[in-house]
Amino acid sequence: MAGHIDAIKENLVREPRTWLVTGVAGFIGSNLLEALLELDQRVVGLDNFSTGKPENLAEVAATVTPERWARFAFVEGDIRNLETCRTVCSGADFVLHEAALGSVPRSLEDPIRSNDSNVTGFLNLLVAARDAGVKRFVYAASSSTYGDHPGLPKVEDRIGKPLSPYAVTKYVNELYAEVFASAYGMQNVGLRYFNVFGPRQDPDGAYAAVIPRWIKALITGVPVRINGTGETSRDFCYVQNVVQMNLLAATTADPAAVNQVYNVAVNARTSLNELYDLLCGKLTPHFPALRGRRPEYGDFRKGDVLHSQADISKAARLLGYQPTHTIDQGLDQALQWYINALGGK
Repeated sequence: MAGHIDAIKENLVREPRTWLVTGVAGFIGSNLLEALLELDQRVVGLDNFSTGKPENLAEVAATVTPERWARFAFVEGDIRNLETCRTVCSGADFVLHEAALGSVPRSLEDPIRSNDSNVTGFLNLLVAARDAGVKRFVYAASSSTYGDHPGLPKVEDRIGKPLSPYAVTKYVNELYAEVFASAYGMQNVGLRYFNVFGPRQDPDGAYAAVIPRWIKALITGVPVRINGTGETSRDFCYVQNVVQMNLLAATTADPAAVNQVYNVAVNARTSLNELYDLLCGKLTPHFPALRGRRPEYGDFRKGDVLHSQADISKAARLLGYQPTHTIDQGLDQALQWYINALGGK
């Protein structure tokens, strides 16, 4: 299967395409940008810097060659503006739509803002992509769509009731994509991300993801707080697995693989207690003061699901997806970036 993604990359280098990446200054968006530029693609990026960071783009610029960076055109703008969406979709072969207001707690505090970005913004971009004749529209869906469905591992066609406004918005994305496929003949692919982590993931703010937030706390001596007993589990997915799935989804020539929704994960479960021990084990050689440090425990967080694990057999069967990184391997890859970014040694 590794040969499959390699063949796709070779084909893209031979025949470069034009890609629109929304949310390009964000964590996942900037990793997609870097991967596409390394493949000599032309990339248009859109971001309004509400959660994305100029430093992420600067880091990509420092990583790729000047010749490759010159293939990138950045537009500062908002998906909530239809004309902006039309501008950036013009001439694009593929859209990778990552722009959204993430975070369950954020959506519980401000559901209107989450809806504006994640539903109205999504619809604007879908309309613009349709009118521009984009070949394939690949969008970030979410594992939150599974809601209260108790089954494990999560299978794409069995979902429950949403547990947060964020989950509602991401499910609406899937419904709109399905309608646009049937009504207008668009080719759309939704990727339900499960707890993605990796370089350039923001450790700061109230809505920071657990891995960068905990790494920063451990490095800086702040107590780590676990919501609940710590037996809550997640299917943590390294960002390079996400990059692979975006490339596969955008370029597949199999008609049966299009207008589908896929889980993007590794089909594994790591409890928060296990995650804490894993991080301490990897960081202690760099920061000996961590030896013996234990977390604090608090109340379970409203809107969260207890357990999350993805069945990835559909992605393997229809797209040839094969994760290249487990959580352990992903942390090994990303750890030095985290240490450098968080002011460690």
